[in-house]
Amino acid sequence: MDNIELLTKVTSIFRETFDNDSLVISENMSASDIDEWDSLTHIRLIVSHEIEFGVKFSISEVSELENIGGFIELLESKIRL
Repeated sequence: MDNIELLTKVTSIFRETFDNDSLVISENMSASDIDEWDSLTHIRLIVSHEIEFGVKFSISEVSELENIGGFIELLESKIRL
């Protein structure tokens, strides 16, 4: 899977989770940039990505994330293992 395919899938999951088909994400975005992004939504995002990509994230991995770019890097590292 190349970076474009990965970003397309991640964007799709974000759009579905936030029920916003026009949502545009960027690597610098974080929870503070999206009003609807609360703790429950955060969990839904993590679980949705785990299911879609067949990976698991530890609590420490998730708690260290600062933005979407960091999440994508973590996801890429899990997929490539």
